[in-house]
Amino acid sequence: MIDFNSNTIFKLKKDKNPNTKTIETLLVPGEQVIGSYTVFRDHIVFTDKRIIAVSVQGVTGMKKDFTILPYKKVTVYCVQTAGVLDIDSELELYFAGVGKVHFEFSGFSDIVAIGQAISRYVL
Repeated sequence: MIDFNSNTIFKLKKDKNPNTKTIETLLVPGEQVIGSYTVFRDHIVFTDKRIIAVSVQGVTGMKKDFTILPYKKVTVYCVQTAGVLDIDSELELYFAGVGKVHFEFSGFSDIVAIGQAISRYVL
């Protein structure tokens, strides 16, 4: 499981060729992927219902750890959009039972769509 207590900032880069095969079996009928982002070998997938963090382990990368963060457990969140010179955006979420999770997106990301998906479950 990803250690969310260490206040680590995940610097995410948009997947140019998103490969969601690793999480397809976890998706429920009708669940849609909003965006897929990478952090070294690991990746984070935002759907319209939750965040799925995939931690690739081992030398071969065959072993994977899946951490599921459902939006319905979010108590507070903050979306910071990109600016003209600062093209990075940020997402900060507070989950019941987990605490703060902070994501930083480098380059283009659809942070507004992610914020809308979270709002459907939080509001």
